[in-house]
Amino acid sequence: MGSGKSSVGAHLAREVGYRFIDLDQEIEKNRGLPVSGIFEKDGEAEFRRLEAHALRQSGAQQGVVVATGGGTLTRRENREFVHRTGVSVWLDAPLSVMLERCRDGARRPLLATPERMAALLAERLGGYRGADLRFDSSDATPEVIARRIAIQLRDAGFGT
Repeated sequence: MGSGKSSVGAHLAREVGYRFIDLDQEIEKNRGLPVSGIFEKDGEAEFRRLEAHALRQSGAQQGVVVATGGGTLTRRENREFVHRTGVSVWLDAPLSVMLERCRDGARRPLLATPERMAALLAERLGGYRGADLRFDSSDATPEVIARRIAIQLRDAGFGT
């Protein structure tokens, strides 16, 4: 949460000529509720099931950049799917930066306090560390970060 996945992802998709899919938006569209409403009405387990389904639908497409939710890659089966079908990019930022970006906590059901955010980050680091690429998302604009990622992907033989 707050690493810049949605903003950087949208810019990266434009940079490489792909379509952009924000996984949370797909889930909201398919379920007809905002993420916070899904958590409230159906619980986190149901949200994670919907998330895994949306990931498989989105990630199975060609020519897409998918912005996953902060907890998506904490599940082994989701990490394995991403590694089989694409390239994972970890947008890393200091906790203080992510907290500043997440001031709209109403849209983020798992963010209650800075301490909870720190605990979530600690829980999720194992999944993030398995990413194919890692970029600091705190030192530049989303456009610049997307350009850096696109260059590295092209250099590695991915993308357009």
